[in-house]
Amino acid sequence: MYQTACANRTTQYRALPASKVHSVQQKRLHHRCNIFLKSVWQTMNELDFYEIRFMREALLEAERADLEDEVPVGSVVVFMGKIVGRGHNSVSTRLDPTAHAEMIAMREAARALGNYRLVDCDLYVTLESCAMCAGAMVHARIRRLFYGAADPKGGAIESTQRLLEIPQLNHRVIACGGFLDKEATALLQEFFRQKR
Repeated sequence: MYQTACANRTTQYRALPASKVHSVQQKRLHHRCNIFLKSVWQTMNELDFYEIRFMREALLEAERADLEDEVPVGSVVVFMGKIVGRGHNSVSTRLDPTAHAEMIAMREAARALGNYRLVDCDLYVTLESCAMCAGAMVHARIRRLFYGAADPKGGAIESTQRLLEIPQLNHRVIACGGFLDKEATALLQEFFRQKR
């Protein structure tokens, strides 16, 4: 979704071909637009690299959950390009209804950073977050949320609700979904197939 949105946004500002540029002002504008587009695409490629890299780490956490016979959802919290918190679903193991992957990763990140405010941190999770986790992200001041598969029954980011878009909230978490969603969905489907 994010990549598509960015691609659409940049195509709206695509510069004219050089052959159609006539005046000196148009040539300058054409040059500036090309530089702008090049920087946007470079930024997008760098983002893609980090998103995929950290989402793969979240998938590793999801596989750990699967080994513990938990629903395979994994999460990591990233600060300044480094993972500062990891977590995977541990609801049954810990006998704790709040032991979702995101919650555990945020707790670990808060301990690592010595602050419950996770300002400038990004959270990566393999499944769209529920209402509890979305609320915790707002309280923790998570900067961006990247998630894999959508959760049509319990996802509170875009599937059943759009909690992060409530205008009265005092913090806005930027959410982007669909990263490595096929891999995340395959893990979940295999887990539930074996349970049936």
